[in-house]
Amino acid sequence: MIQKKICILGAAGVGKTSLTAQFVYSKFSEKYLSSMGVKIDKKVVDVDGTQVNLMIWDIHGEEKYKKIPTSYLRGSSGILMVIDGTRSSTLQTAEEIVERVTAELGSIPLLYLLNKSDLEDAWSISEPDIQKLKDTGNPVYLTSAKTGDNVELSFASIAKAMLNG
Repeated sequence: MIQKKICILGAAGVGKTSLTAQFVYSKFSEKYLSSMGVKIDKKVVDVDGTQVNLMIWDIHGEEKYKKIPTSYLRGSSGILMVIDGTRSSTLQTAEEIVERVTAELGSIPLLYLLNKSDLEDAWSISEPDIQKLKDTGNPVYLTSAKTGDNVELSFASIAKAMLNG
């Protein structure tokens, strides 16, 4: 069995822990619990007949004075960059994180997850912003940790990209 490390990154409160819980345990909670440090979950997935043990590093949300330690990133095979679709400020944070991660790890598979797609009325990320993300060449998925929309697909896509990358 192949083992791959994924880091799930983004600003505080974008839904990283909720996305991970939805993927690993098929659970969603309305309660917001701020992650401290890193939480590691595992799930085995099948990628075209190959069993892959995903080690999912749910890393605390990045804020102005709370940067992600580079030691958490080492050994990563892929990145899920989470953006809260209801808070456009999380897009800028994501861009800054991607810049630092790329400098640290080089070019590894990266997916953008525009989370909270179930909150259409509160959506604040524009179509041009989404297009700008797509123009990076990295896949962009609209996800909802609450409904599960595109959560399995997102993790399956990063797993496949890591095996083929």
